[in-house]
Amino acid sequence: MVKGSVKKGNAHRGFWLSGITSGLLSSFLLGWAPILGKFAYQANVTPMTLAALRTVVAAVFLWGVYGLFWRERIFLSWSNILSCMMVGMINGIGSLFYYNGLSRLDASRASLLGNLYPLWVVIFLMASGQPIMRLTLLRLGISLVGAVMVTAPSTLVSVKDFLGVMLMIASAAINGWYMVMGQWVLSDVPAQSGTLYIITGMALTVAVARLMTGMPMSPISVSGWLAIVVLGLTTALARMAMFFSLEKLGGVQTAIIGLTELAVSLTMAFIFLNDRLTLWQWIGAALLLGGSMFARLDVERGAAPPPSFNPMDN
Repeated sequence: MVKGSVKKGNAHRGFWLSGITSGLLSSFLLGWAPILGKFAYQANVTPMTLAALRTVVAAVFLWGVYGLFWRERIFLSWSNILSCMMVGMINGIGSLFYYNGLSRLDASRASLLGNLYPLWVVIFLMASGQPIMRLTLLRLGISLVGAVMVTAPSTLVSVKDFLGVMLMIASAAINGWYMVMGQWVLSDVPAQSGTLYIITGMALTVAVARLMTGMPMSPISVSGWLAIVVLGLTTALARMAMFFSLEKLGGVQTAIIGLTELAVSLTMAFIFLNDRLTLWQWIGAALLLGGSMFARLDVERGAAPPPSFNPMDN
């Protein structure tokens, strides 16, 4: 009995650790989004065009990879495909708000407002009846304080930025709902299969929205295409890692870990955009990372919802 309990405990720890690692990988890749977005805007790519093309690139990349290596993951029931596509549509609408807001704000302020989605995840899940532990709320609070400190030089909002602020807040709320929906869908669908159809639904949504604007697409420079393609590839890989984390940990834990995305964006801006960091920003980044470091303790105390499958079966 003791050996069986130890084996089961080790399997669950490995299960959780794989989810935490995937969440951190997703945060690292998503942390590039505002930097690459600004590079694309500098190349005169419009927000709607960027949102559409980067998601189409992500979808085409995934279909190519799945067609070559994971054909068995393509086949799902029509009901599950429709569920995944619906989650993708929600995420696609959120991305339209995000990239239009990003075009009106500096990268750090946009990152702060866009990364408030864990608050919405907690609100939506609590409204649905899921209990939230005190340690989870404490980690969320620490991470949000860190987020404010990281973006402290840009937190004062001028009147001309109100529309950009509202767009980013709307993006955060929509993305919070999409993560909750994703958690529910992934209880029945493997993360790899779900990623393909969620990204496909997202690509169709933003592509149709771009076409509905009726605006002709201006020629895109080599640097613009480079930013779009890299952003599309990181989007595909980040979403795959995020959905794997959602499958293992649930929406709240994945969302809190996702706040480390801000620290990544800050570091990338320091390296590539020559931004100089204050002591407060470094402390804020440490708090962001600290909030994620307690993820294992949090899930071991039962904060994560029941896993979608039993790791002992693998």
